Amino acid sequence: MDHAHLKQKALSYVEEAAAFIKDAMKNTYGIDTKANKDDLVTDVDRNVEKLFIDKVAKDFPDHRLMGEEGSYKDIDDLSGYVWILDPIDGTVNFVHMGTYFAISLGIFKDGEPVIGIILDVMNDEWFVSEAGKGAELNGKRLPQLPDVALDEALVSFNTGWVLKDTRLQEIVKKARGTRSYGSAALEMAYVASGRIDAYISMNLAPWDVAGGWAVLKEVGGVATTYEGNELTFLQKDTLFAASPSIYKQINAHLK
Repeated sequence: MDHAHLKQKALSYVEEAAAFIKDAMKNTYGIDTKANKDDLVTDVDRNVEKLFIDKVAKDFPDHRLMGEEGSYKDIDDLSGYVWILDPIDGTVNFVHMGTYFAISLGIFKDGEPVIGIILDVMNDEWFVSEAGKGAELNGKRLPQLPDVALDEALVSFNTGWVLKDTRLQEIVKKARGTRSYGSAALEMAYVASGRIDAYISMNLAPWDVAGGWAVLKEVGGVATTYEGNELTFLQKDTLFAASPSIYKQINAHLK
């Protein structure tokens, strides 16, 4: 299959989904309660997933879609082409802030990523990759990740994880700073673009990380489970994504 054609189609679906999300927000944000926004995010999630299901079925009938809103239930292997979609990654940000959320899409072939698209919807930042062709941010090529010392690194994880695993306190002390953005897709995209140097999470689904891994892989980044095992993209798991030099340095502290 021509992956350039696949990428163009996928980009057009993501663009349409983003327009739909912005529209839904305009039309519903008069109701300014968290409960209503929770309902909104569920509706938007479902509708965006349906948009992708319909388009993929029409344009690529032999491809399958694994999405957060239910389409994942039929998928227990990654043979052939599988689109792994999170319609809104960072739903808490969506509800509370109305920004800092993303559409995340990874298209895999026989278990390997071929296309990655992460769109920061409100800030119009497109992180896009094609296997073997590198990754871009808004059309500008992202360089391979450089070596960085831990004391010059920004590391991202949720403060809750520091309470659960005290070894992370060492990382907090050693790193230049810590961050938490509340969207796994954006945090992986930020590692890929060199804005941060590592991202750790203890509980993510395949659709949270598939697009991010596709982009990160193209700039020489590393992503495994927290324990150092390969990601399967078939179940919830931990995640440790980083530039190679920082991955090694943090791992040394975790041992």
